[in-house]
Amino acid sequence: MRALYDSKSKTLDDRGMKTLFTQEARVQSWLEVEAALALSQAEVGMIPAAAAQNIAENCRLDRIDMAEIERLLREIGHGFVPLIKVLVKACDAESGKYVHYGVTTQNIQQTAQLLLAKRFHHILHGFLDDILHNLAMMAHEHHATLMAGRTHGKHALPITWGYKAAVWIDELLSAKERMQEAEKRIFTVMMGGAVGAFHATGEQGREVQNRVAARLRMESMRIPSRHSRIYRTELIANLCLLATSLHKIAEEVYQTSGEEFAEVSEAFTKGTVGSSTMPQKVNPKLAKGIIGNAQKLYSVLTSSLYASPRPFEADSAAYFLMDANIQESMELMAEIVMRAEELTRTLLINKDRMRANVMLTQGLINSEKIMMHLVEKLGKDPAHERVYQLAMRTAHEGLDYAQVLRDDPTVRANFSDAEIDALLDPAHYTGLCSLIALEMAARVNSH
Repeated sequence: MRALYDSKSKTLDDRGMKTLFTQEARVQSWLEVEAALALSQAEVGMIPAAAAQNIAENCRLDRIDMAEIERLLREIGHGFVPLIKVLVKACDAESGKYVHYGVTTQNIQQTAQLLLAKRFHHILHGFLDDILHNLAMMAHEHHATLMAGRTHGKHALPITWGYKAAVWIDELLSAKERMQEAEKRIFTVMMGGAVGAFHATGEQGREVQNRVAARLRMESMRIPSRHSRIYRTELIANLCLLATSLHKIAEEVYQTSGEEFAEVSEAFTKGTVGSSTMPQKVNPKLAKGIIGNAQKLYSVLTSSLYASPRPFEADSAAYFLMDANIQESMELMAEIVMRAEELTRTLLINKDRMRANVMLTQGLINSEKIMMHLVEKLGKDPAHERVYQLAMRTAHEGLDYAQVLRDDPTVRANFSDAEIDALLDPAHYTGLCSLIALEMAARVNSH
C-alpha cells in the first residue's frame, strides 16, 4: 500500500474501502465486466445465449485458478491475458470461443477500475455525510463560542468557533456536489475496441456498451477512446479538492492544539504515547495523518496531468500511470477520510482558552469597530488614521488600550467610558458569525 500510514489507522473502521484495493477485488471486477459484456452481447445476437450464460457463470473468483494466473503472468508478462486464458479454460469448449469478444484489454480493465472507484465513492460519501453531521453539531453547539479570527497569522477580528466550522461545512458540501455532478463523466463503461471506434463490432458494439453500462449501473462513454484520460484525471482532482478541505481542518487542529494556543485538542486515550524520549508528548495523530496523506495525494494529481495529454490513440506509459494513480488516490483518500471522521467527531474545544486568547490584545482586535463608529464623525480615512495611531502606540509602548482611547481628545469627545468598554468587548463584534454557523448547521441537517 502506498498510503502514509501511522499506528492510528489500525484502530479506524474503513467500512470496506480497503477490500476494494486488493488483488482479489481487482480480478473480481474484471470478471464482473466480462460477464456483463458476454450477457449484453448475447442480447443483441452477437454471441450465442448459451455461451454468454456459461461465461457469466464462470466469472467468479471461486471458479478461477488464481495460482495459474500468477504463473501465466510470470510467463507471458501481460497483466490481463492470463485472466482470459484461465477464464476460457473454466468455460466449456464452445463458450470459451466467445470470451473477451470484440474488445481490448483496457476496455475491461479501465471499466472495472472505474466500477471499483464508483463503489469506493459510495463509501466515501458515507464518510463525508458523517463528517458534515459532526461539523453541523459542532457549528450549532459553538455558534457563539468566542475566539480570535486570524489573518496572516495575526489577530484580525473576533469570530466564533461555529463560524469556522461553517466555513468547513460550506467547502465540504461543495466537494460533495462537485463529485456527484462529475459521476456521469467519470464512472463510465468503455467497450469501443482498440481505438474506441467499434471497428470489430460496429453499431451493435455501441448498443452492447450501453447495455453493459446499464448492467453495471454506470454511464456509457460517449466516445470510448483510450486517449481520453481527462475524465479519470477529474476523478483524482475531485479527490484532491476534497482532501484540501479536510487538510485545512487538520492544519488548524495541528496549529491550535499547540501549547501556545491550546484552543482545541484531539481526544486522548489513556496509555497513548507521543514520543519515545519526551514523556509529556501527546501528539495530534489524526491531524498529522490527514496532512501527510493529503500532501502525498496532491503529487498524484500532478503526474496525472502530465499523463493526460500523451499522444495517439493509446499509450502504455500513460495507461500504467493512470491505473496506478487512481489506485493510489483512493488508498490515500481512504486514510484521510477515516481520520477526518474521527477527528471531527471527537475534537475537544477549549472555550475558556479561546476567550483568553481573544483578549490577549486587550481590545485591539476590536479596532475596526472603534474606527467604524468614528467614521460618522470624522470620515473613513481620518478615522482609520486616528485609530491606527492609537493602536500602534498601544502595541509598541505596551500601554492599556482602553486608557489610550480615554486619553485621546477625539475619542473622549464622542464616547463615554462605558461606551469605550463596550466598543472593546470582542463578544459584541462578531458580525454574522453566529447566524452563519446556525444556518450552515441547518443546511446539513436538511439534506
